[in-house]
Amino acid sequence: MQSTYGSRGIAVAPHSLAAQSAVDVLREGGNALEAMIAAAATIAVVYPHMNAIGGDGFWVIRGPNGVPGGIDASGRSARAATQDWYAERGITSSIPFRGGTAALTVAGTVSGWGAAHRLSQQSLGGRMPLTRLLADGIHFAHSGMPTTFSQSALTSAKRADIEQAPGFVETFLPGGVVPQPGQWFKQPRLAATLERIAVKGTDEFYRGTLARQMAAELQAVGSPLRLDDLRAHHAVLVDPLTLNAHGARLHNMVPPSQGVVSLMILGMMERMLRVQDWRQGAESAEFVHAQVEATKRAFKVRDAHVTDRAFMRLQAQDLLTPAFLDSLVADYNPQRALPWGRRTDPGDTIWMGVIDRKGLAVSFIQSLYHEFGSGVVLPDTGVNWQNRGCSFSLQPGHINALEPLKKPFHTLNVALAEFGDGRFMVYGTMGGDGQPQTQATVFNRVRHFGDHPQLSISRPRWLLGRTWGNASDTLKLESRWSPEVLTQLRQWGHEVETIGAWDEAVGHAGMLVHHANGVLEGGFDPRSNGAVASF
Repeated sequence: MQSTYGSRGIAVAPHSLAAQSAVDVLREGGNALEAMIAAAATIAVVYPHMNAIGGDGFWVIRGPNGVPGGIDASGRSARAATQDWYAERGITSSIPFRGGTAALTVAGTVSGWGAAHRLSQQSLGGRMPLTRLLADGIHFAHSGMPTTFSQSALTSAKRADIEQAPGFVETFLPGGVVPQPGQWFKQPRLAATLERIAVKGTDEFYRGTLARQMAAELQAVGSPLRLDDLRAHHAVLVDPLTLNAHGARLHNMVPPSQGVVSLMILGMMERMLRVQDWRQGAESAEFVHAQVEATKRAFKVRDAHVTDRAFMRLQAQDLLTPAFLDSLVADYNPQRALPWGRRTDPGDTIWMGVIDRKGLAVSFIQSLYHEFGSGVVLPDTGVNWQNRGCSFSLQPGHINALEPLKKPFHTLNVALAEFGDGRFMVYGTMGGDGQPQTQATVFNRVRHFGDHPQLSISRPRWLLGRTWGNASDTLKLESRWSPEVLTQLRQWGHEVETIGAWDEAVGHAGMLVHHANGVLEGGFDPRSNGAVASF
């Protein structure tokens, strides 16, 4: 369980081919933003159950001189997506997870590629064309790539749930059967679509011939999205949220991302040290208990306040003030768990990181929401469309109530930490509500327990609530935890469940560190098909 080192560039991804795509760009003189575009295109092809170009994306960037920035590449609901529109179709309780009515938000991730490419060329001296950056993704889509065990197992597990979605069987069940691990898997229609984007630019996805074609396809499968919705979409450059805690300066994405939740958890855990020293061990019950209790409190705040930032009554940074964080931990008991029993949100996603030789760093996430998103694969363009909009509520007055042209709440968030000793790191994971939990876990293991990146990720992990492929709301611990820890947590009132020793339910994490002396170090998640690539 040793970390991987580099000196001129490093990348981590939950699929090795994506990490290698990024490092190949770095070797050719590209910067971290260009490398991440290449990795994003590759991962959209080779890990199709987790993400696609029909999904959303977020970027947190450490720019020149350490200045942080971000890209919000998430899409809004269709102009036609009203509660009346759903009621007319007999949908009044909740938006379906699958099918055309679940495909109600614009897919923003390709616009994020475009924003990053423009930023690279205009401010960072980037010179690589999109034809080069998308080349690997196009190749794997056209010529094929070996099916991963993760894709095969998830396709089999979710087949009955998704196979009625338009285009799913034709795309993900070639010949009507689940592709087996190691079997060639090709996506020729997606290859042609990526080629058009590479040649004509990312605007082709929103305002070109491709956009018109997709709009017609979406309408045909029952989506409320129309061409005007695609044309109105643009990625937005944003300033990320910031919190000073644990002797570090922490950054994460603004809403509709739940980045504020990740920061709240870390802010509360710092305060919990006043009443309990949970730093007794990286695999201690005290550490797990403190973080789980911080997570419960952060989720309650999130559910009351976090949505499209244009609709929020409180600004996200207001939720990170010292007084507000103090109030959240006033009732913290180091030996008693708060009641839980709520349903959390699942999610399928990929997180990736890149650091280049100049110290430019990217923390990036790209998602379809649920596994395979809406399940809808557009018949001519081969685009698998997200179901992020099913997180909207059809209950009037709900914080995330459906409205036209509104961004849905996102579990996606991307982390960047800068330490007082000159180190900085990018880190993150997939996994719905597990994302802020795992982010806090791996950060604290590095910061307070001295773990190197690979060790922090490889140690046994836990998850409170649901994630992709798992519907129970218990506190789940991988079976590698000691029985004494499980017993102690149960005595403190946690409803504990044991899951697999290396269980995908706890997410696919990754981390890259840039040390003060210029050394690059990274770790990937053995639960994934991932790798750290460096040179």
